[in-house]
Formats: sequence, structure tokens, C-alpha cells
Amino acid sequence: MEIPFLITLVMLGLGGGVLSGLLGLGGAIFMIPLLLYVPPLLGMGHLDMKQVAAVSMVQVLSASLSGLIVHHKNKFVSKSLLITMGLCNAVGNLAGSLFSKQVNSAFLLAIFASMAIIAAITMFVPKREQGLDIKPEDLVYNKPLAAVISLAIGLFGGMVGAPGAFIYIPVMIYLLGIPTRIVIGSTLGIVLLGAIMGTIGKAMTGQIIWPYALALVIGTIPGAQLGGRLSKKTSTEHLRLAIASIIAITGLRMWYQIITGQ
Repeated sequence: MEIPFLITLVMLGLGGGVLSGLLGLGGAIFMIPLLLYVPPLLGMGHLDMKQVAAVSMVQVLSASLSGLIVHHKNKFVSKSLLITMGLCNAVGNLAGSLFSKQVNSAFLLAIFASMAIIAAITMFVPKREQGLDIKPEDLVYNKPLAAVISLAIGLFGGMVGAPGAFIYIPVMIYLLGIPTRIVIGSTLGIVLLGAIMGTIGKAMTGQIIWPYALALVIGTIPGAQLGGRLSKKTSTEHLRLAIASIIAITGLRMWYQIITGQ
């Protein structure tokens, strides 16, 4: 059963990687529900929320790095955002990942589901794009506010095993007023720093099952490269609605699990 299970993880990593590169999400928003529900559905075994949170953090690290390379080539990455929000995300993720070992799995699942629902509702609100011609290096935004928000998102994301890209995207688009394409490209860099620290925290506390994590990485890297190339050819409106739909479905399914215990 172990080899088929590892092959399943590689395929899940491939699919999650494509969506990650396409939508600018680190991948946990996809990988956590996929890892929770697909293996049992296929009769391949079961991973609890703590195990999923740990291996998905490693997958997010690889997806973010792979996707960031493509978006950087497309000139959609802001170095200022990476420094301001990325460093705060990294600090928050390290603290959250270390603290997560003391928190039960059901509570972690509830946090993740709540964050997803809030993010999805926000993303469905129509928004007129501003500054479409702004270059990443010329971007102007509220840096203190961005830093505080990033620290808070990183803290909760570290506990859940998701650096928080699915929260960053609506916050950066609607609250900080940053153009969608720059948000998608830069978010991968922000969550990359958080994923590095989150992975360190979960590794230090012995939560990562490395064979499972590496299987996910093998599928994720090429998937994120493909998704990043597809993203450049997709309209910002379609990208935003796709992100919102996926986040909403994920959040609702997890709350269903919490309430019914299934």
C-alpha cells in the first residue's frame, strides 16, 4: 500500500502545484483538503490534520519557490512586498508552527475553515482594478499596515500549516489596493519565506513525515511551473473568481466535517 500511496501523493502534488502557480496560492488551500479526503476515498489510508498540516507546509515551500520563479520572469513580483510582508509572515509562521503542537487537530481545522470562508466572501465582492500599468518597483502602499497584517496571518497560518496566501490575496487586493497580477506574483514570494520558517518549526518538533512530504514535492515543482505560465494568459477577473470559488468550497466542506464529524 505504501508505494501506491506515494504515487497518489505525487499526483496530488502535481495538481496542487498547477493551481498554486496559476492562482498565486502557496498550495495549502488545495493540498490540505486533498490530503484529508482523497487518500481515504481511494482506500489508501488516512492522515490526521496535524500530519497533513506538516507535510503540506513542505509542499507549499516547493510550490511557492517554483511558481515565484515563473512570475518573476513575467515581472509581476514586488521586492518591497516580499521584504515588508514576507519577513513578518516568516516570523509569524515560525511562532505558529512551534505552538501548533500544543493545539488539537479539530481546533486547527476550525481555524483554517473560518479563515477560508472570510477570504472567499471578500473575493466575491466586485472590484475595479486600479493601477494596471504600475510596475512592481513603483508600487506604493501602507507598509506599517501591511507588516501588522502579515504578522497576524503568519501566526495563524503557521498553526494550520498554511502560510496564508488565500488570506493575503483578498487583503492585498481590497485593503492595500494592489493590482491583482502583482498580488498573485508577490504572494508566492511572501508565503515562501513563511513556509521556510514554518517547515523549520514543524521539523524541529518532529511533525513532518518526510517520505510523504518529498512525494508531494516531486509532483508540485513541475505543476507550479506550468500553472505560472498559464496565469499570464488568464484574465484577472477570471483568476479572482476562481480563487474565491475554490476557497469557498474548501471552507464549507471543512465546516461540514467539523459539524458532522465525518
